[in-house]
Amino acid sequence: MENIKKAKLIDLHAHVRLNSTDGAAGKYGPESGEDENGMPWYRVGNYKLFGVKHKSSPFTDPNLRIQRMKKENIDFQVLSPSPLTYFHFIETKNAVSFCQKHNDACSDLVNQYPDKLAGLASLPMQDITEAIIELKRSVNSLNLLGAAIGTDFPLNLDDEKLDAFYETLVELDVPLFIHPAPMGIDGPDGDLKLKRFDLDVVVGFASQETIAVSTLIFGGVLERHPKLDVWISHGGGGIPMLAARLAVAARKRPWASQSIKKDGVFEELIRRIWYDCHVTDLNALNLLRKWVDNKKIVYGTNFAGWDHSDSGYHFETDPIWADNARKLLRKT
Repeated sequence: MENIKKAKLIDLHAHVRLNSTDGAAGKYGPESGEDENGMPWYRVGNYKLFGVKHKSSPFTDPNLRIQRMKKENIDFQVLSPSPLTYFHFIETKNAVSFCQKHNDACSDLVNQYPDKLAGLASLPMQDITEAIIELKRSVNSLNLLGAAIGTDFPLNLDDEKLDAFYETLVELDVPLFIHPAPMGIDGPDGDLKLKRFDLDVVVGFASQETIAVSTLIFGGVLERHPKLDVWISHGGGGIPMLAARLAVAARKRPWASQSIKKDGVFEELIRRIWYDCHVTDLNALNLLRKWVDNKKIVYGTNFAGWDHSDSGYHFETDPIWADNARKLLRKT
């Protein structure tokens, strides 16, 4: 993994689909195939995603992944579980089984390409005791660099029952990646209006990310765990647009704690979190920069996903983003 120390472009938003985990969650799958017209599909529980190729794609084939990384000048990637396979709402037994098999397979994969790839653990967040056990195993025995979880599971992100989990991340000195999943895969359906036009992904993700950041701040998580490092996908969703409004709420709403009512405290906590640059548009990126500047932004692509363009972003990457990634991953 020495290559990460000299890499100029480090991708921290790159999901992986591991064929060896097929059926690892029991009746929930996952599994993939094609319909009678050759349209690829991917099933998790009762949810079927159509049109995204998994088999023989960069998602599953490491050689194709490395080839595409080379084409896009990506020197190093940190792989995280597919949001479709968080399995945060299924029976604990099935979730633990999937996470163990996923993390074993992810570790095996990145060990084959140590100069190009590293990995994050999948965790069964419906059972915090089991999540902590699997986090420790993944970091201490499998050499994964941290963990990736969804924005939604049976507990709110600021629930005090999660404090032991956050404390474990700090003790292990590893970061946490938080990324949404489409609602209703194995948990609550969410707003049915988001089921039209793929809005659960296009708009719903941004909403979940905004809520996640707000909850970490308003719920006191960052204050209770001052050494905790969290990074959020897609530039924090709506955070760049709503940060000023949230700051006003922090100072004026009756539920806000006395500590965040002080001028500048909310803004400081916004800058405690890390954000990837996968916002598509330069205007959105510049707005994010106004709030957190480049010191808390890392490069991310949603590699091989529906909104990843092999022609790259319509803005220049910043050399500091690779240094930021090394700092976040404790690889300086």
